[in-house]
Amino acid sequence: MNTIIPEGYRSLLNTYDTQKAIGLLKRLFEDQLAANLNLFRVSAPLFVEERTGLNDNLNGYERPVSFDIPNIGRDAQVVQSLAKWKRMALHEYNFYPGKGLYTDMNAIRRDEDVLDNLHSVYVDQWDWEKVIETKDRNLDYLKGTVMDIAAAVSETQRTLRAIYPQLQQLPELSSAVTFVTTQELEDRWPDKTPKERENAFLQEHPTAFLIGIGGALKSGRSHDGRSPDYDDWTMNGDLLYWDDLLGCAFELSSMGIRVDPQTLDRQLAIAGCDDRRELTYHKMLLNGELPQTIGGGIGQSRLSMLLLGKAHIGEVQSSVWDAETLETCRKAGIQLL
Repeated sequence: MNTIIPEGYRSLLNTYDTQKAIGLLKRLFEDQLAANLNLFRVSAPLFVEERTGLNDNLNGYERPVSFDIPNIGRDAQVVQSLAKWKRMALHEYNFYPGKGLYTDMNAIRRDEDVLDNLHSVYVDQWDWEKVIETKDRNLDYLKGTVMDIAAAVSETQRTLRAIYPQLQQLPELSSAVTFVTTQELEDRWPDKTPKERENAFLQEHPTAFLIGIGGALKSGRSHDGRSPDYDDWTMNGDLLYWDDLLGCAFELSSMGIRVDPQTLDRQLAIAGCDDRRELTYHKMLLNGELPQTIGGGIGQSRLSMLLLGKAHIGEVQSSVWDAETLETCRKAGIQLL
């Protein structure tokens, strides 16, 4: 495990106030996000059928939690994200361009390769998706949406700081987003790893959006993995903040303009995932039956950590941890939920 406790760390809020603040934070941010992006709340599944192709394959190696349902004679999978389900839902609900949805997504990622201050096998996020027109499939539209999300984060922080004065000790998050491509990061720091590049850039620009994740860079390697069947790898990215407490770049959201039929066809071939073409979702998308959309996920526990000044994700969510992490946090006086 890789748990790091910052020297002299003490939670700014006790356990009970933390729980209350998390509830308030989520209500505030949901309302602000929905207003900024014209989103409407919907209910979402905890599991889907494998044959639909709706589950997120993430980087391709993560195994979804599967189980059988004897009464219907089929298998189901706990969702890993709702990236594809949301687009199907917009089609089913017949949403018009400019209108979108958001929902609470709870997932299990049992093959999370690192469990540390920021990563857990339990994932909770706001998944959102919005119908756009073909003319909106461009970087300017993407950037405008990113700035709307950053504005919602900043507004939520301002309200929390007014209600909990202790939080005024934390740095004020900037809503001014610096945009940079992953290729620009590789060009500037070719000898650094992608995470090292993120850390170096975020130290200079504490609110940033990295454009272009999933496709190969000039080096032949991608900045990070991204499934080929939801984001357009040329018009997607990650929203990151610099976390003074942990001294690292802090990914809050992954999002992007979604694939159209031509982009899906190309990315499936590049990723060697042509077998997915026979799944229900992929057939509909390749046939042009699904709307053009933009969407993403925003980590609920991640946002809680950032706005409440927490050192470990287990302080804002209830999960399962190894003995070493539990002991490290106990010795540091950190209450895991």
